[in-house]
Formats: sequence, C-alpha cells, structure tokens
Amino acid sequence: METKELLRKVRRIEIKTRGLSNQIFSGEYHSAFKGQGMTFSEVREYQPGDEIRKIDWNVTARMGHPYVKIFEEEREQTVMLIVDVSASEDFGSHEILKRNYVTEICAVLAFSAIQNNDKIGVIFFSDKIEKFIPPKKGRGHTLHIIRDLLNFKAESKGTDIEMALSYFTGVIKKRSIAFLISDFISTPFEKAIKLANKKHDLVALRVTDPIESQFPEVGLVPLTDPETQEVFWADTSSKKFQDTYTRELLRFEEDLERTFKTAGVDSAIMPTHQNYVQPLMKLFKKRESKR
Repeated sequence: METKELLRKVRRIEIKTRGLSNQIFSGEYHSAFKGQGMTFSEVREYQPGDEIRKIDWNVTARMGHPYVKIFEEEREQTVMLIVDVSASEDFGSHEILKRNYVTEICAVLAFSAIQNNDKIGVIFFSDKIEKFIPPKKGRGHTLHIIRDLLNFKAESKGTDIEMALSYFTGVIKKRSIAFLISDFISTPFEKAIKLANKKHDLVALRVTDPIESQFPEVGLVPLTDPETQEVFWADTSSKKFQDTYTRELLRFEEDLERTFKTAGVDSAIMPTHQNYVQPLMKLFKKRESKR
C-alpha cells in the first residue's frame, strides 16, 4: 500500500474510532475493565458513615481521635490485542474484509485503553508469531498499531491459537486484559486458553462473515482453503452439501462456546455485515453486571 494512501486510511480510522471511543465506550470500558486492586493513598480524620474496618489504629492512637485509611483504585493496566492475521482473515463476502473490520475493532479498543491511561500492545499471529509490539501509552503508539494492522503481510497462512496464547503468557508477565481476536478456525487450543485466562483477563472476539452461516447455493464450484491452498469441487446446490455444512458449522460453534465457557472466558460474536458497536457494548455491560 502506498504511503499516502496508508496514512489517509489510518487518519480515517482514527477519526471514526476515536470518536466512538470518546462518545460511547470510555465509561463502559472503564466499568467493564476496572483496575486490578486498590492502593493506599492517605489517611484522613474519621467522618460519620466511614467503615470501622478502615480505621488506622496506629494513627488514631497517636493523634488521640479516629483516622481512616483512604485507598484508590489501581487504575493503570496493560491491554493486549492478540490478533489473527492468517489468510482466512483476508476473506470477505460483504462490503468489508475481516481484516479491515478487525482493524477498526482494535482501534476502538486501543483508543479506549489510552483514554483510561492504560498501556496497549499487540501480538500478530498466524501459525507462528508474526510480530510483537510491546505495550506502551500514547496516541502515536496507537496510530503505529493501526498502521501495522492495515499494512501487515503475514509470512504464514495457517492459524495456531494455542501457540499464540503460550507466547502471550510467556512474554507478558504482569496480569493484563487481553482481547483474542480471530475467526477461531484453528487447531485445538482448549488447554492454552484456560491457562491464559488464569493468569490474565482474557476476552474472545469471534469475527464472522455472513456467508459462513449459510453457504450460497451456486452449483458446482471450486473451493479453496485460504490457509492450506487446497482446492476441491463442491456441489453447493445439493441438499447433502448444505446439510453437511450446516451440521459441521453447528458442531464447530457448540464446541467453541463450550471451550470459552469451560475456560471462564467472556466472548462476543462480531459479524462483519453489522456494526461492531452493539456487540462490544453488550459485552462491556455483561462484564460490568458481573462485578
């Protein structure tokens, strides 16, 4: 992509997603992803209504009247975006490719994070770690992430979520909030996602295309697996093909939902033909209600 065109796209995405972050997501994000603890701030004189358990007895004894400890939320956090950049992310039957849709989601999350003074980092993965951008703060850092999302070319075509999560838990030592963004068409990863969610606060965002839920009946056509490049012919108009496809898709979705539930991972489905605002808001509110 030419530099001028890339910069125009980055700027366009910044204007759109930063506006959404400021107007819609900032409060919801803060509530859904609160700090990981409380840190001591100061002591002050006891006031009616203060909890007895917050009294600082040492200071109270020294001063001769009650004082209480004041704590503040430990707000600053690290947010990681673990992004699938395999070949299947270049698929799109609607107006937008999965990759471009994912870029906007990442931009919204990144701007929401920096607005809350959080650090933001990214792991790009296929069936190998394609790139790691360490967590940092600031608008310039976020624009760098958006630019890479738009222009990045993966070396491999496959998908290995287990490998990506293992790398993530190894490289990010401090507990973080992590968004795993993929279509989840991958080799098995049940054990890895469970371990990652024990160490971190993991959220799964599954990006889907409308054609994946109901394959169009267009007769005999060659189908190419974007990750293996294997080509096979299929009679998409046959009842057998449609029934088999529907059955396999349902099994895939049930297995995926079971994996998330067993691991205790919050998840949301992000269809590319719909605005991502609603599923993100629903996810944030669900998390807020659980606190």
